[in-house]
Amino acid sequence: MDAPLLLITPEAQAKVAAAARSAGHPDARLRVAIAGRRGAGFAYDLSLVAPDRVKPTDLMVETPHGVVYVAAADAERLRGATIGLDPSVSGGAIAIDNPNVGWSDPVALRVQVVLDTQVNPGVAAHGGSIDLLEVRDGTAYISMGGGCVGCAQVDVTLRQGVEVAIRRSVPEIVAIVDTTDHASGTNPYYQSAKK
Repeated sequence: MDAPLLLITPEAQAKVAAAARSAGHPDARLRVAIAGRRGAGFAYDLSLVAPDRVKPTDLMVETPHGVVYVAAADAERLRGATIGLDPSVSGGAIAIDNPNVGWSDPVALRVQVVLDTQVNPGVAAHGGSIDLLEVRDGTAYISMGGGCVGCAQVDVTLRQGVEVAIRRSVPEIVAIVDTTDHASGTNPYYQSAKK
């Protein structure tokens, strides 16, 4: 018998089944799709789907602990993944351990290394984060999160910090595009803690 495309742990399956019962749809199953990239990994779209609401293109994956629906377009990027629970979250949140994370493009990988080692440690001190979404035609597309969203100093951070660090280490990058909606920020500037 062939191994399933992905696995779900008994604990995660129990959590999904409890959520389905609580929602009044005990026959609903977990559906997994990739919503985009989040840094070197993927951002996932997880939903409960009743059998009569499954998209015709979805794959039904029968695992030893239950059925999971997978968006067909994302199947290869989910191959070998295990759906489990994140024990660091109270009550356990669904988490995906995916061996396919990372960048296959060597230029994107080098940009990610710069973000991980040079940029994000600094912006994290102000409650922010910067994720690489993709690299296309010499342009790195990024998204800012946390304290960077709506920050009054975002242009300075982008032009004098992020761009300089990336372009110095990865000369193939000729432009950096920030895709963040900064108008949605609720904390427009960093304030140090008062003593």
